[in-house]
Amino acid sequence: MKNSVLLLFSLIILITVLPWGQRSEADVDYQVIPDEAIRLRILADSNDGEDQRIKRKVRDQVNAEITEWVKDLTSVESARQLIEARLPELEVIVEEALKAEGKRSSFTVDYGENVQFPTKLYGSYIYPAGEYEAVLITLGKGNGDNWWCVLFPPLCFLDFSNGTSVAEAEETPSDNEEDVKEEKEEKEVKFFVVEIWESLFS
Repeated sequence: MKNSVLLLFSLIILITVLPWGQRSEADVDYQVIPDEAIRLRILADSNDGEDQRIKRKVRDQVNAEITEWVKDLTSVESARQLIEARLPELEVIVEEALKAEGKRSSFTVDYGENVQFPTKLYGSYIYPAGEYEAVLITLGKGNGDNWWCVLFPPLCFLDFSNGTSVAEAEETPSDNEEDVKEEKEEKEVKFFVVEIWESLFS
């Protein structure tokens, strides 16, 4: 009787505690980009740390503004007309973002249907390389790594560039420490279950 109770207890732990069939956040959150979509691509001047930091500053300013513009729109045609009409405003936003960082480097803001994008893997979904309709912001020479997202429909809460969500891309050291802690706890639970199992049949 005692052995049966212990066996049942160990099985309950296995079923409820261990990560059966868990999927990563990327697997859960990935989105299929519609055929009719408008993207945003930002090219950094170079891969120098400072240039990449400036790229992220510009990204934050531009993304916040366009997200407000398109949040209530329901058609890609409406989004297209609005973005085209307000390109001069985007140029001002980029210029002001650069000035705020003490930068007076050159930049361009373009909009078209033939903007080149690289292949990216997000979760289990591949976003193929090709030419897409997009706003393209080039900082300086544009030789650095790019950042891109989908402006319409608004999917810029995902960072398709890095194959992960924006939150993960900006992960802090404390997040990594939490992952290590959780992994350690899982191992301890597994070891506890093994001990119980062995006690049943020793």
